[in-house]
Amino acid sequence: MILKDYLNSKPLYYSEIDYTRMPRIYEKLKSSLTTPKTVHIIGTNGKGTTGRFLANALCSMGVKVGHYTSPHILEFNERVWLKGANATDAEIEDAHIELQKLLTPFDSDSLSYFEYTTLLGMIVFKKCDYVVMEAGLGGEFDATAVFAKCLTLVTPIGHDHEAFLGSSINSIATTKLNAIQNSAILATQNYEEVYKIADKLMAEKSLNIKKVSEFIDEKDREKIEQIAKNLSLVPYLIDNLSLSIAALNFLGLKYEIENFSSAPLFGRVTKISDNIIIDVGHNSLAASGIVEALNAQKFTLIYNSYRDKNYKEILSILKPIILDVEIIEVDNQRVEELQKIEKALDDLGIKHTIFKEIKEEQSYLVFGSFSVVEAFLRSYA
Repeated sequence: MILKDYLNSKPLYYSEIDYTRMPRIYEKLKSSLTTPKTVHIIGTNGKGTTGRFLANALCSMGVKVGHYTSPHILEFNERVWLKGANATDAEIEDAHIELQKLLTPFDSDSLSYFEYTTLLGMIVFKKCDYVVMEAGLGGEFDATAVFAKCLTLVTPIGHDHEAFLGSSINSIATTKLNAIQNSAILATQNYEEVYKIADKLMAEKSLNIKKVSEFIDEKDREKIEQIAKNLSLVPYLIDNLSLSIAALNFLGLKYEIENFSSAPLFGRVTKISDNIIIDVGHNSLAASGIVEALNAQKFTLIYNSYRDKNYKEILSILKPIILDVEIIEVDNQRVEELQKIEKALDDLGIKHTIFKEIKEEQSYLVFGSFSVVEAFLRSYA
């Protein structure tokens, strides 16, 4: 069965996850897999762009590097980036054939969509020097956590995926930080609890956890300022850039401004026309980052939300930059009922309609999830 049909046979979402399955199956495969030096990226927001900044820089420096990120917006290949470009259909299909030979039929059937694609990515990356591997929704129990890591990067931690990670920052941060195997660099955090939990884990497990500021000196700050100017980066992307540079410094790899000449990952405050900005953010932390980045402007917000998101809080945060909201139809089993989104908007006093078309005289922000951006891009194209 070709990969597309095989993955379509697996559910994308689960109400419960067997956290023992991926470690158990990986243990069987480990001796047959080549795993390059792996930089693991955990956190709530900014994992994708931090990883792509780092991967682009390594590639520019002549290092063979792969970047595993999720989810994708339009094409599955976006998840598996190899030496400067999305992996080709042939590269991914060859990896699928190889992985099928390694797995028993039972294990192949039991692996989730994300677990399987994580193993698939590592096969695509087998000839790389480094792999930059982004965690999915968690940390300690995430499918990406099974591999040996030379470094873990921790982006800002906030509220998200509470059904799996818990409702408090303490529980969320504990689950994520438990993925650290040896050394880690913490991005600047919004919650003091994250630092306290990191200190506790250092004492209990003899881990080496440092703050990003400990790897950035004055020369780095000057370079970051110039790179940010060259790429027109908004504040939260500058933070992600800084974390990627801290990683290079930790790894002892010398970089220049020219190594950061590529644009950040698509879909992160990406301007696709004079009047349209898209962003795949989907939680309160992302909403705050967008407001900080775009506070001088007002937009028509093209929006929808999953049921498990705190969309009323997200819309409340976005309200200072919203003129009105146009709700876009999204074909996804997790999407909230239209009437409940409308009630939240009514409660907040935000005008709303159903999205039909783009008007050239209006400025638009498309935000809410990867699925919202995907639905918009398919209709806009």
